[in-house]
Amino acid sequence: MSVTATEDREFSERQREVLDAALALIVENGSALTMSALARRASCSKETLYKWFGDRDGLLTATVQWQAAKVRGVPLDRERLDREALGSALERFAADWLRVISSSTSVALNRLAVGHAGGDTPDLGSIVLHNGPFAMNRRVRPLLMAGEAAGLLRFEDADAAFHTFFGLVVRDVQIRLLLGEPMSLSADEIAIDARRASQQFLALFGAPEAEMAGQPTPRRI
Repeated sequence: MSVTATEDREFSERQREVLDAALALIVENGSALTMSALARRASCSKETLYKWFGDRDGLLTATVQWQAAKVRGVPLDRERLDREALGSALERFAADWLRVISSSTSVALNRLAVGHAGGDTPDLGSIVLHNGPFAMNRRVRPLLMAGEAAGLLRFEDADAAFHTFFGLVVRDVQIRLLLGEPMSLSADEIAIDARRASQQFLALFGAPEAEMAGQPTPRRI
């Protein structure tokens, strides 16, 4: 299994339980995650783990994918997509994202990934990069493209638009947590920050109200 695979995988209930156990071990012990330790914690055989995940890199990839899956994709009704619906969808995605990255689990994963980054072999740094930020780009892109096609958003480069959205949502929260600041975001704070990020994004990339009222022909990519 490629450690940089970024497909959205479906896990069974039992697999999710095992991956939650893996995340708990990473929070508790950092790089001490092994197939043997996980088999003991999750009360399953190593043979089952190898069958499901292939090897330790495959297990780490699945673990990161499961954590990233908690940032849900946003269902779209393209026939009824307007500025309000677009803003609400961006806000929901941003809130999920903030909730996940500020969790103790994600902080532990990212700290471990930074320590592994830049090695000569595929490692957790590469896994987190490809199944974290890169996967978020892929997950929110349909929403950005639907907004652009509906004439609600204007941008020349979808990747650049995503990177701006990333900056507005994540800001310096992640780096402060990684450096040990005792920050705990409440549900209300996450909601406020998510709303602010979506409003700022629409202020930067939203089509002018007059242009939307005139229903211009959307730019096709």
